[in-house]
Amino acid sequence: MASDDGGVTGQPLVRRKIWGLPIRLFHWALAGSVLTGLYLGEFRSFTNINLHFYFGYATGVLLLFRVVYGFAGPEHARFSNLFRSLRGMGAYAGGVLRRAPSGVPGHNPLGSASVIAMLLALAVQVITGLCSEDDSLFSEGPLASYLDSGTVLKMTAWHYWSSRVVIGLVALHLAAIAFYALWKRENLVVSMITGWKRVRVDKDTSARPD
Repeated sequence: MASDDGGVTGQPLVRRKIWGLPIRLFHWALAGSVLTGLYLGEFRSFTNINLHFYFGYATGVLLLFRVVYGFAGPEHARFSNLFRSLRGMGAYAGGVLRRAPSGVPGHNPLGSASVIAMLLALAVQVITGLCSEDDSLFSEGPLASYLDSGTVLKMTAWHYWSSRVVIGLVALHLAAIAFYALWKRENLVVSMITGWKRVRVDKDTSARPD
């Protein structure tokens, strides 16, 4: 393929298929379930509390898929790749303000940190939700009845505060997308829709997409 403009290292870029269909479907399904679940949680009522639970269950199922895919999936979807990427955080952060695409196949170090933080925060959100209760709506998670009242109260509080963490991470994620699109001329949204991304030619991107 013809080369594109240089990335943060000044090396030419080429368009490669990086993200496969499973990881793209997971990404958009998770975004939908999390955002809808957060909205229903913020504005919960007798008419929608069950939907809040169902979207929480959906998020849990998606997280379980991501755990399996993180160990058995292709290269750029693996947890080993995410944590390996973090080792380059210092070098990457030094050039993050350069007005050029990063050119990194898969997630760059900042993106890897974001993915790990989001998955952990959502895991806490789902687990605590299963153990929480809402007395005002006479509803509780399916595991709450197996716990003592003190533990349920703690889980309910943690569920609330972990939702604040998730909202903050979502806001940071959206800000990063805008920064990469407007400043670095790298459209991450389109990449996660089509699977195609501009990457440095010095990287081995011949592996099958994730």
